[in-house]
Amino acid sequence: MFSRKREGSVVCPNCGRLVGVNDARCFNCGARNPSLFGFAPALSRLGADFGFSKLILGACAVLYVISLVLSRGQLGASGGLFGLLAPNTAVLVLLGSSGAYPVFHYGRWWTVLSAGWLHAGLLHIGFNMLWVRDIAPGVARLYGAGRMMLIYLIAGVGGFFLTSVMGLILPGVPLLGGASLTLGASASLFGLFGALICYSQRTGQTGMRRMIWGWVLIGLVFGVVVPHVDNWAHVGGFVTGWVTARILDPLREERPIHVLGALAGLLLSFAAIVVSVVTALG
Repeated sequence: MFSRKREGSVVCPNCGRLVGVNDARCFNCGARNPSLFGFAPALSRLGADFGFSKLILGACAVLYVISLVLSRGQLGASGGLFGLLAPNTAVLVLLGSSGAYPVFHYGRWWTVLSAGWLHAGLLHIGFNMLWVRDIAPGVARLYGAGRMMLIYLIAGVGGFFLTSVMGLILPGVPLLGGASLTLGASASLFGLFGALICYSQRTGQTGMRRMIWGWVLIGLVFGVVVPHVDNWAHVGGFVTGWVTARILDPLREERPIHVLGALAGLLLSFAAIVVSVVTALG
């Protein structure tokens, strides 16, 4: 069922055209690694990104529902409109929220891995998942599925680490202070923006660069104007995403080790959620 095809042609899961099994790019749509290392026939139902985008959407949705169930009706206590159907804060801490208090005061350093899968309300998860749906497949098309997922995961770690440090150094300082408690996929999303900026710089696509910088600036201004938005996580995610993308180099071909690294990162992320629950209950 999962046998690897080593010669001949396969159907590109991105555009549906025939490509050579050893082609680095689809000549029709430009997708990276269209044969999915020869496993395209078996993995085509998952899409051109090995189903990573759907995994992000599904995992975040499942964890959000779990957080609502564990809150036992104590919802929407704060945050105004963005607190609509907000899980209980204690439940979010249990599942692995990050920030200065969990990381530095309670030694829950692994929460920089778990926090990106949790959300603080219906609009919070709704906006983030819309961006994931729109941005992640495009980054996978340019970098390959494994590298997209690596950038996404590493950027989340970088974003939550930076805001936790700033929350320790400048606690409670308006606009400049980091977060005492933070969560959400937006740090990783800003990492994908950083990856797109890196790609535009490496390929000279000024139109793409201007567009992405516009999105980034709008997001940062939104974070200044709207309460409870963690701009330090966004800045940290963006910088970490750009650096990671630069190291991975979008002009080089994706390798199987990138996919294995992405899978290892996913396992570590979900293990961090389990550790968060076990240590909190223990």
